[in-house]
Amino acid sequence: MVNAFVLFCLSLCRLVDVTDAVKSVSVMEGDSITLNSDVTEIQKYLTIQWTFGSTRIAEFSRHTQTSTTFDRDTLKLDQTGSLTITNIRTTDSGLYQLTLVGGETKYKSFNVIVNESPRSSSSPERSPSSNYVTSSFVMNKSTVNQMENNSNTELHKPSSDHIHCCSFTEAVIRLALSFLLAVATVAVLLYDIRSTRRQLIRIGETKRYHQSDEESDHHYELCRTLSSGYVEN
Repeated sequence: MVNAFVLFCLSLCRLVDVTDAVKSVSVMEGDSITLNSDVTEIQKYLTIQWTFGSTRIAEFSRHTQTSTTFDRDTLKLDQTGSLTITNIRTTDSGLYQLTLVGGETKYKSFNVIVNESPRSSSSPERSPSSNYVTSSFVMNKSTVNQMENNSNTELHKPSSDHIHCCSFTEAVIRLALSFLLAVATVAVLLYDIRSTRRQLIRIGETKRYHQSDEESDHHYELCRTLSSGYVEN
């Protein structure tokens, strides 16, 4: 009975998750780092899985003997469960967790700290030969730029023939506009003269009409007067 109880307890212990303490790792930006599983009997685990935070990033299946990485080309997972990160960046800092699933489930965690690469404020020393080459390159580049500027100036500079052609065309256009303006002015004057003449003729005809009416009335009164004198006599 006691032996059975001991065996039962041992079985329960095998089913309990085994978790190691978090291991801190520091690395420089741009370097490579390998997070080792350090598991001696790795063959007994059917699934090996790595997560970054809560995101699964790599997995190995013992059944298919295939290794898969997710969303990252800088990750490599081997059959031992070790994860290699190449060209690491500061955004890769954080908690990485290894999960081994088999007869028991085992966890191993790494706190990865990626330090920024130092930026050198001073330029590296150069040999006299390299300085000479650099100076020559700068001089040649300046010469090339000057030649390009001269070429652009020549390309955009208008020729004398083009200027002469534009001046002649402009003169013709101005002459045509002056002629049209003169014709329009003469037409307006003729229209005013004709309008004035029509108005004068209309006024003369109106006066003659009134004079004719006055003469008719005068003739009528004269005839009436003569007629009245004749009757009285």
